[in-house]
Formats: sequence, C-alpha cells, structure tokens
Amino acid sequence: MTDTPDAPAETASEPETADVLVVGSGIAGCAAALQAAREGSDVLLLTKATKPDDASTDWAQGGISTTRGDPESLKEDILDASDGTADPDAVDTLVENADDAVEDVLLDTLEIEFDETEGGEFDYTREAAHSEYRILHVDAATGTHILRPFLNHVDDHENIDVRQDTAALELLTHEGRVHGVLTDEETTGHPIYAGATILATGGIGALYTRSTNPDDATGDGIAMAALAGADVADLEYVQFHPTAYAGDDPFLLSEALRGEGAVLRNGDVSESEDSEARETESPGGERFMDDYHPQGDLAPRDVVARAVETEREETGEVVLDVSTLEGEFAEEYPAIAEKCRDRGVEGDEIPVAPCEHFLCGGIDVDENGRTSLDRLYAVGECARTGVHGANRLASTSLLEGLVWGLRAGGDAVESGADPEIVEAPELRNSDPELPERFAAEKSIRLKRTMDEYLGLERDPDEIARASAVLRRLKGEVDAYIRTRTARDLYELRNASVVALLIARAASENTESTGCHYVVSEGESAAEQPADD
Repeated sequence: MTDTPDAPAETASEPETADVLVVGSGIAGCAAALQAAREGSDVLLLTKATKPDDASTDWAQGGISTTRGDPESLKEDILDASDGTADPDAVDTLVENADDAVEDVLLDTLEIEFDETEGGEFDYTREAAHSEYRILHVDAATGTHILRPFLNHVDDHENIDVRQDTAALELLTHEGRVHGVLTDEETTGHPIYAGATILATGGIGALYTRSTNPDDATGDGIAMAALAGADVADLEYVQFHPTAYAGDDPFLLSEALRGEGAVLRNGDVSESEDSEARETESPGGERFMDDYHPQGDLAPRDVVARAVETEREETGEVVLDVSTLEGEFAEEYPAIAEKCRDRGVEGDEIPVAPCEHFLCGGIDVDENGRTSLDRLYAVGECARTGVHGANRLASTSLLEGLVWGLRAGGDAVESGADPEIVEAPELRNSDPELPERFAAEKSIRLKRTMDEYLGLERDPDEIARASAVLRRLKGEVDAYIRTRTARDLYELRNASVVALLIARAASENTESTGCHYVVSEGESAAEQPADD
C-alpha cells in the first residue's frame, strides 16, 4: 500500500504593497499621486470618499491664485493676511512654483477651461486682502471644475490604482518609520505596506456645527499622524469664513463676490426723513467694515469674520448686498444664485454668518511635505507648511495643495524606499455593534463644545472647560473602540483627538493672532482694539 502524498498546505496571501501610498483624493492627493506616477512609481490612492463632492476640493468656490508674473506681490499679500506670522521661506516655495504648477497640471494636462473675457484672455478676479487681480476661476465653483477632471485623469493613469470607499484607520509604524496604513477593508484591519505614505486627508469641518466642508472632514490624517508621534503645529488657527449663508444648510458665498463689488450691511436700517434719500438708500442696513479695517469689505478673513459676528450680535443680522456687483448676480454666479433660490432667498440681500472654513495648522512638514516621521508625508489642509501662519489668504489653499502635492510625490519617489513588511496590529471586533446613533450623538456633543469654546473668540477659562469635556469624550470613545472596528467610531476618535490638540494649542497661545482671538470673560471682540 503506497502512501498518499500530503495535500499542499494553504499559503497565506501575499501582503499588499505599493511604491507610494496616497491617502486622500482632493487636489493635493491627486497631485501627489500624479507626480509619483509620472516618475514611474506604482501608486495606490485610497479615499474614503465615494463621489467627488465628498472631497473638500470639490467645495472650493473662489478660485486658485497665480502670481501673474509677480511672485513678490503675492508673497507680500500672504504675509500681510497672516498677520506677519507666515513662514517667509514656505511662502517663497509657494510663489516660486505657483505659475509652473498651474500651467503644467491645470492648463496643459487637465485643460481646465477657466473663465475668459470677451477678448479671450483669462478673466482674473480679486478677493479679499489681495492687492491684484490674479485669481483664475470657473464661475464660483472652481473646485468642482478642477477636481472632477483631475480624478478622471488620475483614475485613467496606468501607474495609479484608485480605491474608493476605503478608510485608513491607523499608520503602520516601526521605530519612528512609517510603513503604510491599516484600512477598514477587513473587520480586523487590512494592512497595506508602502515605500512612502502621503497623507492628504483634508480638514476638520466636521468638528463644528456649521462648516463649509464635507461632513466626513474629521481630521483623520492629523489624528493618525499625531497618535503615531508626528509633530503638529499651529492647530489653534482655525479659520472662519465671514460670508456663509446664515440659515440652515449653510453654503459658502465666495469672497469673489466682495472682490467684484458686493458689500456687507448690518441690521441698522436708515430712517432718514428725506424721502428722496430714502429712495436711494439700501433697504438693508449700514455698511460697517470701514469701521473695522482700512481695507473695508476686502479686509483679511479673520477681521471680517469677527466684525460680521459683532454686527450680528449688535444689530440682529448681516447681509451680503449683491446689488452693487458690476455684473448681474445670477448671470455671473449661477451656482451661488441657484443655492440661494433653493433656500428661498430672493432679492439682492443674502443673510450671512461666519462658518468654520479652513485649518491653517496641521501636521508639521518641510518644503517637500516631509513630516518628522521617516517615509511619512502630508499635503493639503491636513499639513502645516507654514504658508498660512495664523490666517490664510483667499484662494491659496488649492494652490498650496497643488504645489506641495507635486513636490511630495516627486520627493517620495526620489527617496527610493522599498516597502517593508512589519508586524501589523490586529484590531478587535468582538463586541456587539453600538446603537445606530451612538457615534452621531457623541459627535453632536463634540461639535457643541467646539462651537461654544473654540470658535471665533476664545476665553482661557472656557478653553480649559473645553479640554475637560473633550478628554472625557475621548476616554469614552477609546473604551468602545478597543473592541469594535467601525469607520464612524474611528472618525469620532480622530475628531476627538484633533479637538483636544486644538484646545491644547489654544491654551498655550495667550495672545490674539489672526484666527486665534483671545478675550477675557465678558469681553467681546468689539471691545478690543480694531486691527490696523
């Protein structure tokens, strides 16, 4: 009787690897993936988005700044808007690479059809705190017109694999080096190993009740990097846009509107006894921005946002009057006009209020997007390049994402690291699922804390209260996440980590600078000296 040969043993599947791994599908992530692929690397781009409007880039309205051949002028405007806090070297990197990046990617590669004049030249516009007309735009929906063709181009590239509806949960680290990420593709986590990992996960809008960002902007990249030990900086500088629709379901009213002549008015309606004067006065209230800043309605965002909030408190409302635009509002800005109609806003006066818009700080990076952890890069809103300092100049976010995305993608390839397989943690998913509304209800608590204590104005005692509430909240989330693997729980974990980091940074900075405005208890911004 002959022995039957043993059946071949089952072999474990090979670990998944990529030369360059990009997490995030906005303009910064797409730019990083494109540049790495151009230089011959196999690129895997992960995104938890399932459609373009889940990315912050798709929500960007105003446009993308260029230098129009005068980088020094743009640099001066960026530094001025930042209240003198932007890093001059980082600003040099931005302005010196701006026009080449726009021409290479947006004009030559993607062939974006930016608005033109009747003469066939680019219709450059101007926004608040810009001294020149230098901003390229498509209507007031520039982000949409850039991102969608960019995603299509990246998706069609032979060296890039795009994986949607996939969330990164943890960074894979070993001895100060990042080796990839753990995703939610399996209930206990799916590791993906990479020679270089580039975080391009966007901002933190989901930490506030009112935001111009997508609902899934939960600060994932910042939290993962910070938990892995990466340096973060300037997290107290949360920028609020001054002109978002004041009602339910807020949306952005682009700064381009004020750049082209729209004005802000408060609720103080003139009661002139002169009938002829009454006929010529606006049915809205008085213009007020000249009382706050020499640039009036075109002052830096932080100044305008605080002024709008003060006037809303003192006079009942603030409206953006579009009757003073050079062109017809509905014809020049059809996308914004449609959103107004959808919300029942008729006429030329649109009620506005400040709304969380952009995080100026984030994961600390150098001129090539390198973080303090080896083989980890960060680009876009999750990164702190130093360009924005304490307050961002309008229409520089898309530009920063494009420039740093290209630089990080190229540097990741040049570093030439091969993927290394390290031990990946196995997540536990043993306990029953939590109630459907669990994460949502905890998120509401977090948002209310951020709204109340870490908004436009911050009081040191209230920052301390916020820290205490957020620590308790994070402790609760950590207790549940130890035995459950669910995307909404990890997003809540990430949001609570970033919220705590913002509170800590705010408590350590006792002076008002840019977006970070410190007032003593019972004092408002209106009672403090106006910016020069």
